[in-house]
Amino acid sequence: MQVDYKNIFKMSYPILISMLMQQLIGITDIIFLGRLGEVELGASALGSTYFFTIFMVAFGFSIGAQIIMARRNGEQNYEKIGQVFYQGCTFLILSGLVFAVLSYFFTPELLNLLIESKDICQDTIKYVNCRIWGLIPASLIIMARGFFVSITRTYVLSIVSVIMVLTNVILNYMLIFGKFGVPELGISGAAIASVLAETIAVIAYVIYFVFRVELKKYGFTHFVYKNFSLLKSILSVSIWTMLQQFISVSTWFLFFITIEHLGERELAISNIVRSLSSFPFVVVNALAAAISSITANLIGENKTDEVINACIKVLKLCTYIMVPLLCLMSLGYYPFLRIYTDNVSLINQSVMTYLVMLGGFISFIPAWIIFNAVSGTGNTQYAMKIEFYAMITYLLYICIVVMRLKLSLPICWGADWVYNLTILFFSYRYFMSYKWCNKQV
Repeated sequence: MQVDYKNIFKMSYPILISMLMQQLIGITDIIFLGRLGEVELGASALGSTYFFTIFMVAFGFSIGAQIIMARRNGEQNYEKIGQVFYQGCTFLILSGLVFAVLSYFFTPELLNLLIESKDICQDTIKYVNCRIWGLIPASLIIMARGFFVSITRTYVLSIVSVIMVLTNVILNYMLIFGKFGVPELGISGAAIASVLAETIAVIAYVIYFVFRVELKKYGFTHFVYKNFSLLKSILSVSIWTMLQQFISVSTWFLFFITIEHLGERELAISNIVRSLSSFPFVVVNALAAAISSITANLIGENKTDEVINACIKVLKLCTYIMVPLLCLMSLGYYPFLRIYTDNVSLINQSVMTYLVMLGGFISFIPAWIIFNAVSGTGNTQYAMKIEFYAMITYLLYICIVVMRLKLSLPICWGADWVYNLTILFFSYRYFMSYKWCNKQV
């Protein structure tokens, strides 16, 4: 494959749109729930983060499957791609059912132990008990996205994502506030709307697969629902990304739990700031997903000498996009914060934390690009080790600054810098060692 700025952008922007639309599912929930009150705002932060802690296990599996599909695409072994896709979908459907059932029965007890405020705890349980059933459609969506990214055919991602978000906005308005004859469900309505929107997105992907994908070329005409040897090979790569993603988001969940102990106002501020971080995050993450797929494809084509240059190009392109975006978000902080709440006091208290969050992207950009290039080489075990090292430093910072010293919220959010710099140090050291050149998957 040819790696230049035009092709990188052509590959990345549909991923960007797809990820942005996926983030807008949570953002629209927060915008609507922010009009209900600070308790609902805080509960949605804990509930959505808890859901994504579980969901990231499935997401990690899809990353591993995507790396293998991209490698097969680079090798022009196209029929194997469909087999990997089928095994991935089967595994995620079954594991999604198991996680959903376990969560439904055991989550209330766990959250009662972790959350101090009874009001927030009750609303968080309401949200999670409905949202957890979205594990299956959400897992199928990320497998579809992994397939299209691996074959570098990403424009369909934006189309399906727009359908999903528009559906979510309409259903949020109806279910949260009880419009058009629908019962007023509050925070439960936000969770149900997300599940239904993701289900409709899955249907859209199925229709696209049937009518627009070359089913025979990619091996989709031979459906095999169980192939344990293939599943084992996928898991040999995916197990480390599954652990990595779980560790990453579980530490984020623990961060919000500790913030909740500082107060309902601090939790509400953190939820607003976290939601606003989604906009710059998806830009970096889209380009990071692109470099992961590009790396896997180049290695599959035996062009390992071009990987470093591709990584540098993606890093430059990301910087060119992110600098003006971060400047715009910094200068226009009030309109952005105003999206989520009408409470002037809450907005004013959010400003410093918001600016600290934006500053964290200075270290996040190189860290995440290089880290995903490491994952793209197929050495997901080492990527998990990097995530583990970052988790340790992150938790130490939280324990000292948040739990023991109980410093101000902006200083607590400095944990992002600690996490990013740890990721950057170990990723750069490994990538420049060139030990990844002969990695087989």
